Amino acid sequence: MSTATYTYAGKTFRFTVDNGVVFHNTYAPDGTKLHWEAVAGSMKGASEDVDLHAAEIVPGMFLVGWTEKSGMTVTHAMNMNSNTVHAFWTYETENGRVGELHTGTLEEI
Repeated sequence: MSTATYTYAGKTFRFTVDNGVVFHNTYAPDGTKLHWEAVAGSMKGASEDVDLHAAEIVPGMFLVGWTEKSGMTVTHAMNMNSNTVHAFWTYETENGRVGELHTGTLEEI
């Protein structure tokens, strides 16, 4: 698929998650990289640059995933038609790997 169809590419979004964390997500012009920064909530101040794996599922809906330096895996089902996200992430705890499912909204900034 041509990255020209990645409608989020080259844009920055405020991603407000149902758990109170707010991110500013800035996507590279070709849609293959992301700089995220937590600007509110329990992760405030954290940021990272990650490589993206992305596919358009249907027009305006993207499945986007990445692995962070910490080993956390993140997958977003981004609906650019309704500006909503279903997010799933996994991470290690002292009791083993856990996963969390969240929803959120996108606002272009």
